[in-house]
Amino acid sequence: MSKNIEIIVADDHPMLLKGLTEELISNNYKVIDTAENGALALELIIARNPDIAILDIEMPLLTGFEVIKKCENENLKTKFIVLTSHKESRYIYKANNLNISGYLLKDEPFEEIQKCINTVITGKNYFSQTFSQLFDTKISPELEKIKLLSPSERTIVRLISQGKNSKDISEMLLISLRTVQKHRANILNKLDLESSTDALSIWANNNKELLLTI
Repeated sequence: MSKNIEIIVADDHPMLLKGLTEELISNNYKVIDTAENGALALELIIARNPDIAILDIEMPLLTGFEVIKKCENENLKTKFIVLTSHKESRYIYKANNLNISGYLLKDEPFEEIQKCINTVITGKNYFSQTFSQLFDTKISPELEKIKLLSPSERTIVRLISQGKNSKDISEMLLISLRTVQKHRANILNKLDLESSTDALSIWANNNKELLLTI
């Protein structure tokens, strides 16, 4: 089956790109093109419509996520696998909500990539065990906490994630500074955060993607 699977690989690290391409070819996969930036990857994917595109997240010109987003309305058969070194919750949550069939970490063995490709080509999704564990242990609990917030509290946390301070929020929402501070105290309690100056700002920034969807 592998020799009939057409693949495009995109990564801005030449050695990683070369190594993965050679590994795929030696295992009878048909690598039809490669790209070292997101713009070229997008162009090649639209032009050649491969079975699978393996993309790094962080690339020049367009990120892997942006490439996938731009391909959504192109009526392609291509299945997308993200290969990345990012383990942060915001990347994992974003990947889970885009049209991505596979999510793998770069430090995993090639056998895991093979397993992912062979699963994805059948129409099923494949996320590495690390991905699944992180989603279950880090993201799901934070989503549950966010659900405890009232609509007003969620609005305030979103504004905090955008770098707004209490005075800014007070002026934007036309409420008193004291009301904002009361909301912040309630939010800290519901999110089970320490009552320090930066705790809520750090949490809001780390969970920005989650806040945009709820």
